[in-house]
Amino acid sequence: MGSKYTKRYTAEFKRDAIALVDSTGKTVSSVARELGISSESLRGWYRQARRTGARSPG
Repeated sequence: MGSKYTKRYTAEFKRDAIALVDSTGKTVSSVARELGISSESLRGWYRQARRTGARSPG
């Protein structure tokens, strides 16, 4: 099972991670690996940003 600890990321970190995907043309998985975060987390932030029409989550 997973850890009881859930890592929290700031809105600024999420914005920057999304911007990296957009500006570099790299895949979400590749950027997530470089940042040391879960690709599923970044994918969720990216989808949410696209859904709201903005590039900043939250």
